[in-house]
Amino acid sequence: MTKRTKRTIIWSIAAVLVAVIAFATYYFVAIYNQVNNFHKVGENSPFSQLSPTETKVAAPPKWEGTERVNILMMGVDARGLKKGEIPRSDTMLVASIDPVQKKGSLFSIMRDTYVDIAGQDKQDRINTAITHGPESAMKTASDLLGIPIQYYVYTDFQGFIALVDAVGGVDFNVEKDMHYVSAADKHEYDIDLKKGMQHLDGKTALQYVRFRHDAMSDFTRTERQRNFLKAVADKMKSTTSIMNLPGILEKINPYIDTNMSVNDMWKLASVGYDSQMSGSEQIPPMDLLEEKNTSAGSVLGVKNEKKLKEYVQKVLNGTLDTETPKSGTVSNSNDNSSSSTTSEASK
Repeated sequence: MTKRTKRTIIWSIAAVLVAVIAFATYYFVAIYNQVNNFHKVGENSPFSQLSPTETKVAAPPKWEGTERVNILMMGVDARGLKKGEIPRSDTMLVASIDPVQKKGSLFSIMRDTYVDIAGQDKQDRINTAITHGPESAMKTASDLLGIPIQYYVYTDFQGFIALVDAVGGVDFNVEKDMHYVSAADKHEYDIDLKKGMQHLDGKTALQYVRFRHDAMSDFTRTERQRNFLKAVADKMKSTTSIMNLPGILEKINPYIDTNMSVNDMWKLASVGYDSQMSGSEQIPPMDLLEEKNTSAGSVLGVKNEKKLKEYVQKVLNGTLDTETPKSGTVSNSNDNSSSSTTSEASK
């Protein structure tokens, strides 16, 4: 091999290394810039019109690689509201991640659950807690489940649509025909899905996770939401999604608010990537909930708060008795009935 050939090879390798380093620098800087803007401040915050609250929540832990972290994820329906108004949460889920066992659990909280609202000295449906700010929502959910909640993630319909579209949609099995028409929304949010495996984009995915017009209403809807979010998480782990991460974050950035720092998100993302879903449950579980009539209408009460907290711990520790009645099961039947719930929040 001549010296000229050697120099050519060396310069070629050097050029490739420079290109790789340049791409890596761009990749991580782009991710940092997007993630750094997830926490909205000032007028950009969806909670800018709220008065300061004295409600306190557990401070996010210093990350030592061993602490369980709990995140409240809230999806809201902001249709028809004025700027500055905070909608009730349409969806409330708590993700719990154990970095040592590399396991995660997902709890979906029934939005009509009647609880003490943190900092408000009153009881109401838990989906109203967010209207008093994220601290109130985190503390209320924390008190219900009996676990500290350190972080929140807040988005709306458009944020959900943007996320699913950004990852290229999701192949998913729709368990039955789903049909619902709403003239009040000028048919923008009508639901029309057919049973079977299909590719769901952002809009059709929103139809799937919103559908509740069957015999079990919100009970099966919360289970559908957990199942679909798991499918989205699996899609996010794909090589294509990882390579496109800066673009994905850019598309969902305008619709996200959170109290996580860039460092928090980076560490949690690295743990979450290697973790497996070990539990996915409804709160309250079927055997611990009861229907109650209040001045606010028909709501869901908790029969025994101590047993509910014990149930959560069993899910987290992987010791839940499989014979224990749990959440409602998604039906595989072609039930197209449009029975409504008695709750005002379900309208």
